Amino acid sequence: MISLGRLHGWLRSARTWLAFGILAPIGMVALSGVMLADLRQDAWDRAEQTSRNLVQVLERDIARNIEIYDLSLRAAVENLAAPGLAEAGPRLRQLILFDRAATARDMGVMLVIDEHGQILDDIGAVPPRQGNYADRAYFKVHEDHDGLGLYVGRPIVSRLTGEPMLPFSRRINKPDGRFGGVVLGSVKLSYFTHLFSEIDLGPRGAINLYLTDGTRLMRYPYEAADLGANIAKAATFKRFMRERQGRFVSTSVRDGIERAYTFTRIGALPLILNVALATQDVEADWLAKAVVIGGIVLVLCGLTIALSFLFGRELRRREAAQDALAALSRTDPLTGLPNRRCFEDRFARAAEAARHGGQPLSLLIVDADHFKRYNDRYGHPVGDEILKGLARSLAASVHRPQDLVSRIGGEEFAILLPDTDAAGAGRIADRVHAEVAALAVGSAGIGAGAVTVSIGLACMGPDGGRGAAPPDLYRLADGALYEAKHGGRNQTRMAAAQAAAAPSQRGPLQLVKTS
Repeated sequence: MISLGRLHGWLRSARTWLAFGILAPIGMVALSGVMLADLRQDAWDRAEQTSRNLVQVLERDIARNIEIYDLSLRAAVENLAAPGLAEAGPRLRQLILFDRAATARDMGVMLVIDEHGQILDDIGAVPPRQGNYADRAYFKVHEDHDGLGLYVGRPIVSRLTGEPMLPFSRRINKPDGRFGGVVLGSVKLSYFTHLFSEIDLGPRGAINLYLTDGTRLMRYPYEAADLGANIAKAATFKRFMRERQGRFVSTSVRDGIERAYTFTRIGALPLILNVALATQDVEADWLAKAVVIGGIVLVLCGLTIALSFLFGRELRRREAAQDALAALSRTDPLTGLPNRRCFEDRFARAAEAARHGGQPLSLLIVDADHFKRYNDRYGHPVGDEILKGLARSLAASVHRPQDLVSRIGGEEFAILLPDTDAAGAGRIADRVHAEVAALAVGSAGIGAGAVTVSIGLACMGPDGGRGAAPPDLYRLADGALYEAKHGGRNQTRMAAAQAAAAPSQRGPLQLVKTS
């Protein structure tokens, strides 16, 4: 046991205080090093999550628009075989061939080109503008290969408008199977510029869109010299091709900047999208904090406890902010309804529970009719009020805690109904129509009954032999919604695959119209 005298002498020793003077800063530096490493990892985690979310949002937007372009091309190919088309007048022929193309955002030119490369039909002019496209790569590809389906070509400059565009094309076959020409559609490259420019990636960040052959279709920040460049031999692109999606850190062959790449293939299309954050930008805020904290630690070691309290408070604030962001990430900010991410999670769990428990599961996809007209006529503020009103109407149509009403994008909503068969789902659909029929926007002079919705209904049966399987339920409901739209809107359509599974007394649910 140490005597008081020896303890007193030890405390008075210069060596003791020197040791304290050395060990205390070393301990503070070590502790600060651990904390700064954690802050650095936190910065990278946030950057990774942000990049992943951005890639998902951009991929869905691009895939959905290309799907619309492809639907327009398919429709034109199909309509070329419509009876009486050859006898139709030029304007009627144009309307028949390009009736679906009006919904495509940022659509450039759309043409029907014959087997010799001459323009037969033009969405932009009657009579069609003149030109020969037999020398275009997309024309030659379809001429030489049958069965390609949708072909995405390299960027071109339109000979009709002079604008840079990305071409999409489908082959036209004659009745005997021989090459009959090409239906060409194109999207303006300005669509990608506008889409990417809304995102802040820092001063050195970039977004790139490539073809799978290595051709760069678009880069943000935009530089004309980047378009059409091929990086197929670059190590980064080889990594893109080996893995369908992922994340890695590498140095850009373009400018030598080290970036963290988050990438994905866009559906089944030959397109690769990546979001690249410069490592300097990711660590910029962290580095500034490191310099400040390190300086304070080295100069003011006596303030260790106060700094620790401040650091703990910042951590608590960060955790609270992250919790708030997590809640916001599952909520649609306009309507206050659960968003698509929340819907997908609940849908997966509900489908699994229904499959194991032998209970039915129904899904309604609800879409506002002619919503674009309201936006165009009254403006987006009124459009937002309509969406809010629809959200309230849909929420008022269900009452069980397990039922979920969510906004899954644009003017499209989903109602998930666990333990509900087709007949019950039909009643909910009727209730939705009734609630929406009472919706009015007085500030814009939109009275009750002006706003209508179309509904697609699908049900997973209580056993494996009836109804839809969980992976098909959304697809069937979406297909039924399309049928409701195609059939005149303001109605409910049940997925055709489930007509036999519904009770006989609910037979009329296959087509429900409301006035």
